[in-house]
Amino acid sequence: MTLLKSLLRNRNAIFLLALAAGLAFPAITPVTRHMVLPALALAMTLSTMEIGNDLFRKPRALLFPTFLGIIMNYIILGNIIIGLAAFMIRDETIWTGFILLAAVPPAVAVIPFSGFLKGNGPLSLVGTVGAYLGGLAIMPLIAVGLLSSAAFDPLQLFMVTLELIVLPLCVSRILIREGWRERIAPYRGTVTNWSFFVVLYTLVGLNRNIILGQPSTLLPIVAISIFTMFVLGFLIDWIVSRFHLPRETRTSLVLLGTLKNQGMAGGIALTMFSQEAALPAAVSTMVMILYIIWLDFRKHWN
Repeated sequence: MTLLKSLLRNRNAIFLLALAAGLAFPAITPVTRHMVLPALALAMTLSTMEIGNDLFRKPRALLFPTFLGIIMNYIILGNIIIGLAAFMIRDETIWTGFILLAAVPPAVAVIPFSGFLKGNGPLSLVGTVGAYLGGLAIMPLIAVGLLSSAAFDPLQLFMVTLELIVLPLCVSRILIREGWRERIAPYRGTVTNWSFFVVLYTLVGLNRNIILGQPSTLLPIVAISIFTMFVLGFLIDWIVSRFHLPRETRTSLVLLGTLKNQGMAGGIALTMFSQEAALPAAVSTMVMILYIIWLDFRKHWN
């Protein structure tokens, strides 16, 4: 029983279970697809409760880490995703999915991942928050600039952005102010992980037929996902090591430069476009699970 409880709280086990359930039992996805945005909003609210209000009281000290977060996640990672997709993807729907993936901010999981991978916590925290705040302007600009104006409603995208970034951040500030942070803390990680279970299960389940039956469609998406995590992560670490930066700082820069909020990209795709447009987010999440396991293994190996 203790082992079962431990597995039901383990992030990697929950994500692997979502992947397996989506491939084996996709019948519930017509219901869960309507739960994706609420689940994301809940996960974002709980995740951002790790960010104390004190962080916002010294804005000058936040400028450099904020710019680093934006540079790593948008200038470097975002442009590489767009460049590879332009070179390798011919399907308009899949292209839309990659543009959404490039447009979203870093994964909220950068913050806890930085903790267990022994990264630079303050840099990961401020870089992530800064990229989210910058994403309020960057996301619509990328979408409007690279997607057909007839394909989506920019106002709807703006509203979804508010729902998934601004609203959770505001609600988390209220919960912290009202003293709920400590009460929620024992359950926060588990609830967040199971919220992402709903998202990942839905993304995989809705695209099950393509994942299992259309390798020609799947392989370029897998290749881009592998390159933008494993290969790009190695290159970032190798380049910044030439500047003799501490391992902790290099780890945080690698996380900020390789992890996108796939759940948000998939949720926007399902809400505004189609289930096929969510395929890059689904595949990227599957690769991310292996990537994080690899980073954890490499940490012990080093």
